[in-house]
Amino acid sequence: MPLVAGVDSSTQSCKVVIRDAETGALHRQGTARHAPGTEVDPETWWRALLEAAAAAGGLDDVAAVAVSGQQHGMVCLDADGAVVRDALLWNDTRSAVAARQLIEDAGPDGAAYWAETTGTVPVASITAAKLKWLAENEPENAARTAAVCLPHDWLSWRLAGHGPGSGGLAALRTDRSDASGTGYWSPATGQYLPGVLDATLGHVPALPVVLGPLEPGLQTPAGTVIGPGTGDNAGAALGVGATVGDVVVSVGTSGTVFAVTEDPTADVTGLVAGFADATGNFLPLAATLNASRVLDATAGVLGVDLPALTELALAAEPGAGGLSLVPYFEGERTPNLPEAQASLHGMTLANYTPANLARAAFEGVACSLADAFRAVTGLGIEARRVILVGGGARSAAMQQTLSSVLGMPVDVPEPGEYVADGAARQAAAVLSGAWPEWKTQDSLTVSAPAAPQVLERYRAAAQRMHGSAS
Repeated sequence: MPLVAGVDSSTQSCKVVIRDAETGALHRQGTARHAPGTEVDPETWWRALLEAAAAAGGLDDVAAVAVSGQQHGMVCLDADGAVVRDALLWNDTRSAVAARQLIEDAGPDGAAYWAETTGTVPVASITAAKLKWLAENEPENAARTAAVCLPHDWLSWRLAGHGPGSGGLAALRTDRSDASGTGYWSPATGQYLPGVLDATLGHVPALPVVLGPLEPGLQTPAGTVIGPGTGDNAGAALGVGATVGDVVVSVGTSGTVFAVTEDPTADVTGLVAGFADATGNFLPLAATLNASRVLDATAGVLGVDLPALTELALAAEPGAGGLSLVPYFEGERTPNLPEAQASLHGMTLANYTPANLARAAFEGVACSLADAFRAVTGLGIEARRVILVGGGARSAAMQQTLSSVLGMPVDVPEPGEYVADGAARQAAAVLSGAWPEWKTQDSLTVSAPAAPQVLERYRAAAQRMHGSAS
């Protein structure tokens, strides 16, 4: 049977999986690291994709490939197809002021206007805010920008043989899930919003054609079909087989909580972004900036690795002896406090122990995700099942603390490359014209005793931070 490839180009790395198009069986895989930082030369992504593909045995024998990439990243191209400047990633917060200005420029009901028009109230992460920052701070680069695309769009374009000096801007392609995170495309209407681009970049550049869920995109020079691709969260939803009624909680570099719904959403508070998904449904999502790196940092402070951090946390009682960590180490998006800092509350000589500090780190991340969960379900969305994924999901401490603060069981699929798998599933669907019925991964259901007092104490501490950081 044909083979298909799925690519996950995330913030930290590129991963490639090669799977059987009919059964989904894994044949081989490879990975490569990405350069650190929130401002990155896209060429490093391309080199990482080539390295990961080579580690996976190459793409010569695959019939189709699809790329899933980190959302929002601003990739600007000139008329010849060269990158104008390093890409600004989703977690680059220099565009926070520009995002606030976009809301104010829309009038007294600016937040409602953006929510109803694009599904998303501007925050620093979205591409439109980054374009406004570019126009105001680097006008020469803004003027040179002939096309704007996203990381997954650009990589698909490179796979098709385009690149610096080739022109080929008309060949740019994207999908509705990634387009919905730009701030200049409407998930409800499926149309670009040229007025937003005029108000941000100062002109309307060439934009990728938005493909349907099963619409073939381009082809590689060797004739391999390139699927529409996806944003990373939509890719993860495909990879874990999420359907309407499921809420996925992801603990990676960022934390995300998203639901699969049949109808678009519009949250005027700005906490929930009304994205589209990769199947024709919608993906309302709340994101946090601080997730697995909080655990990495805490492990570093305590001089242990992550498995040992989990053991320490599980040795402490729920509530960490009264410690509450508000984990806004890199600012925060939910709530929207880009300049906020982290804080540790409730310290005494009795509770300031390695075990309690480890527990507080997991509970802080879990409580932050619980607030994002509340924002999503507060739109009237019923959570029939919670699926926990991401690198942080492999920790038993993360599984238990999230179940306890949500007060409901969580399903934890077997560890896997969910985003890359979702991209591979899309590639298989483009080949056959229908979504394949691949065997879903076995999952562990974790149900810990509810701990509302942990969440209440966290929210009280976080509220004090909201006041000082707003």
